[in-house]
Amino acid sequence: MQNKALKRINELAKLAKERGLTPEEIKERQQLRKEYLAEFRTMMIDTLDNTYIEYPDHTRVKLERKNKGGTTKTEPHTEK
Repeated sequence: MQNKALKRINELAKLAKERGLTPEEIKERQQLRKEYLAEFRTMMIDTLDNTYIEYPDHTRVKLERKNKGGTTKTEPHTEK
């Protein structure tokens, strides 16, 4: 889906520069962008959910999501 959607988004962008878009094409572009961004966000979240930080002492800590206050759930790493 991603490659098809991206190709069509690019086609619509080219058309927009050349002649402008019809109302139907504008709606299609908006929907494709929405779907593409949702898929991109999902892939990025999956990547970050499987990311670890490795410190010089070779300890690995799983990257944690920030809560709404902007702080992480775990204590920061301290050198021993």
